[in-house]
Amino acid sequence: MSLVLPSPRARRATDDLAPEIVGRLVRGALVTLGGLIVLTGVVIAPIPGPGGIPVIAVGLIVILRNSYKAKRVFVRAHRRWPKVVHPIRRLMRREPEIASVFWQQYLRVERFALPKRYRLGVRGRRHLKRQFR
Repeated sequence: MSLVLPSPRARRATDDLAPEIVGRLVRGALVTLGGLIVLTGVVIAPIPGPGGIPVIAVGLIVILRNSYKAKRVFVRAHRRWPKVVHPIRRLMRREPEIASVFWQQYLRVERFALPKRYRLGVRGRRHLKRQFR
């Protein structure tokens, strides 16, 4: 039996495959981790307070940054429901404006859920502006 060594060209092709395989495994592990974080958020959600929502958002961000299929679904959802998906996109930026995103979402929920006379967000903000003039 003679030992046949692969040609240098064949060796380079297999050497280039190793980082790609490792990258795919790491991305798959991160998508799985993101899914576990989302499930944890769903389990925490019934507890009083906003505990589950930020956890779910973090899990979705991990999934979206590491899954091409999830990115395609996210882009389709953004085209279909831009008002719903846009705050998530703002939170996914490198330096997200967390306070302003949550404030705008609070005002949106307040407008949707409460009659005008009980909305505290807009009145409170106006009151604070008058106080600091």
